[in-house]
Amino acid sequence: MLKQLVEFARQLLLLTQDMQQSKSDLKEVRQSLKDLRQELKEVRQELQEARRETQDLTTIVQRLAFELRRVREDEKHEREKLALRLENQLLRAGRELPPGADESEKS
Repeated sequence: MLKQLVEFARQLLLLTQDMQQSKSDLKEVRQSLKDLRQELKEVRQELQEARRETQDLTTIVQRLAFELRRVREDEKHEREKLALRLENQLLRAGRELPPGADESEKS
């Protein structure tokens, strides 16, 4: 009977140790879970910020592309105007010249 009582006490002690270890493990798991939740929250915030930055950069690139097209069109129109002015000046200059004398008459 004493042997059974000692065995029972030993098993009770082992169960108590196992329960303490389980509680300790559970506490660690809960802390890990809490840490992971915090990390997830931070990652979500970083992702949201990255999305905002990406949207801002997209908007800037679109504006730059529009501005570049506008500048190219303005430069094209300016070149066309300069070509027309040059042509106009050449036509005016051609009308203002006195009629050309023959080269043989100059000698």
